[in-house]
Amino acid sequence: MFTGLIQHVGHVRSADRDPAGLRLVVVRGGWTPAADPVRGDSVAVSGVCLTVEEATPETLTFRVIGQTLAVTKLGRLGPGDRVNLECAVTASQPLGGHFVQGHADGLGEVAAIQTDAGDWRVRVDVPGGFARHLVDRGSVAVDGVSLTLAEVHDGPAGFTVCLIPETLEMTTLGSLAVGDPVHLEADVLVKAVNARVEAMLGGQKQERPVTRGMLLDAGFASSAGSPSGAMSGAGRDRG
Repeated sequence: MFTGLIQHVGHVRSADRDPAGLRLVVVRGGWTPAADPVRGDSVAVSGVCLTVEEATPETLTFRVIGQTLAVTKLGRLGPGDRVNLECAVTASQPLGGHFVQGHADGLGEVAAIQTDAGDWRVRVDVPGGFARHLVDRGSVAVDGVSLTLAEVHDGPAGFTVCLIPETLEMTTLGSLAVGDPVHLEADVLVKAVNARVEAMLGGQKQERPVTRGMLLDAGFASSAGSPSGAMSGAGRDRG
């Protein structure tokens, strides 16, 4: 489990294909987190959870299997490419972002970038089925970075996020250009709610984003409108 708060930006030393998939070597560039990664630890590489195969003071080596290559852009990496790095969160650490599993749901594409006084507004188009996990002012991970949804769009489906100078400087997102692919991971809590709603509706998949009305119709609150059970407050409007 991760938080989406990037700890360091490394760069690829090598990305070599072999029958087992891809052997990825990332230069740490002086990154020495409190819980220094060792063999067997999990590290999020641009939002994708990978297991450390070898750790030295200079590099981290990962094995990327075919399944991961099929659903991510890691197979497109080459020497010099920059990647976001984050160690798995521990129980003693604050959760400053949101729950990020490192399980990419797919690839989005940067559709537009607008700049205003140092801030960026980035629109990302999303693959089919992903939009149903988007909630206005909710969370999404883009290349492993925890971001708040500023807008959710229909036709084409997508969202807009606002990037502050700190995010632009401390992550790879400051290098984004229109047309770039990005790893997307929806908020696991929203996915859990969607799964519950779909189960209550007889397995019918919801292609639209979750709304308060949808939750009420699915029985997440009493007829009087007060929240019930474990979903207390899930449908509350926020200013």
